[in-house]
Amino acid sequence: MNTEHKNAFGMIGLGTMGSNLLQNIADHGYKCAGYDISADKVAALNKLNPEAIQGFTDMNDFIDSLSSPKVVMLLVPAGKIVDGVIEELLEVLEKGDIIIDGGNSHFIDTDRRFKDLEKQGYHFIGMGVSGGEEGARRGPSMMPGGDQKAYEIVKPILTKIAAQVKGDPTVAYMGERSAGHFVKMVHNGIEYAIMQLISETYEVLKNGLHMKPEAIHSIFKKWNEGQLQSYLIEITRDILAYKKKGSDHLLLDDIKDEAKSKGTGKWTSQAAMDLNLPIPIIDIAVSMRDLSKYKDLRTKASKIYPDSEDFQYDNKNDNHVTKLEQAFYFAMVSAYAQGMHLLYRANEEYDYKLNLDLIAKIWRGGCIIRSEFLEDIYTAYQKNLKLKHLFLDNAIHQNLVESIPGIRTVVSEAARNGIAVPAFAAALGYFDNFRSEDMPANLIQAQRDYFGSHTYELKGKEGTFHTEWEAGN
Repeated sequence: MNTEHKNAFGMIGLGTMGSNLLQNIADHGYKCAGYDISADKVAALNKLNPEAIQGFTDMNDFIDSLSSPKVVMLLVPAGKIVDGVIEELLEVLEKGDIIIDGGNSHFIDTDRRFKDLEKQGYHFIGMGVSGGEEGARRGPSMMPGGDQKAYEIVKPILTKIAAQVKGDPTVAYMGERSAGHFVKMVHNGIEYAIMQLISETYEVLKNGLHMKPEAIHSIFKKWNEGQLQSYLIEITRDILAYKKKGSDHLLLDDIKDEAKSKGTGKWTSQAAMDLNLPIPIIDIAVSMRDLSKYKDLRTKASKIYPDSEDFQYDNKNDNHVTKLEQAFYFAMVSAYAQGMHLLYRANEEYDYKLNLDLIAKIWRGGCIIRSEFLEDIYTAYQKNLKLKHLFLDNAIHQNLVESIPGIRTVVSEAARNGIAVPAFAAALGYFDNFRSEDMPANLIQAQRDYFGSHTYELKGKEGTFHTEWEAGN
């Protein structure tokens, strides 16, 4: 096969994402190839665009169809499967070829793979991809990290297939080693947080204010036309209007209340704890998904701890909906702020050489957490590249101050009426402690010294101290 007739890009894994990305690449003038062990998936691929896309079930034929340096992207389940595919690839690739892991791999695994492949003479890129099926087909947001020289080779393709926002592609080199997958992991953590906040908002509207589905749909539709505009609000609007043909109720009402996950939210919480950095909204979002899985226990508890009939919302009107809009804005800002603070801290610890403004820039389109507020985040980091926390930005500070009454009202009214809003409460608790010059942590440190002689520090004095507390009683 002559070089000019060979494929510029190869994809291993022809599920929904892999197939749609190949079509996207072909739409932009590149010949490409796909490989899968499933003959049915390969046959389906070969029917899509035979002049630009070739499908293979034989690994050797697949690799032979690629031009050099060969670029092979993996879209397979994270974990051992990725390692297995890489081992298979090393038998047929040559040194200098490029491997891209486009799945949701744990950044620790990506670090290991990057170092191993670099030693063997191969280029490795760990790349987060966000946007789901539609994003893959029409323009995702992509977060590549690792070998920068390899990125420069694939950059022309990636910039063309990415979503475009104000003329800029939603893809950029994130940083060294596992930076791309770390950024995507935090993206997913923020995604967990915002989805939890939306579900709690729905709970307040439905079971607190007892609104009908049509009214709730109208609220989300209105919000998506203002400062809360985002992809997740948009799809929630659509879900709250969807009925099966001939049905008199929402499909949503038939869906079991058990939320599943693939682990990236948990990884975000674990990474933050390893770095001693609080991200409580993300943490509680992970915990609430876990709690949702204990349906049998929740059902039993609902019988012995029924709702009280003594309480009801005082404001069954537009005033409480306005407060709820303020509260959602406040908590959403906090979720993004916690995620960006984690990226700031990880950059210090792991020396990724991240640019937070660039991350905000490529999240503005194509990805699941794209929103109007990301423009504010991008602006904040453009003004101050060394900004440690979004709460310290002047413009964001002003908007937060204006929304504080809303979050306080929503959290207090929900608690009074037995409506669970743990993510909203976490947002408020985080904020009130964040703005506290003196937290009650001095008592915790005194307790630690009392029972474990862990010592403590004193205000205005150097060194550490210990007290025999019982002797003072």
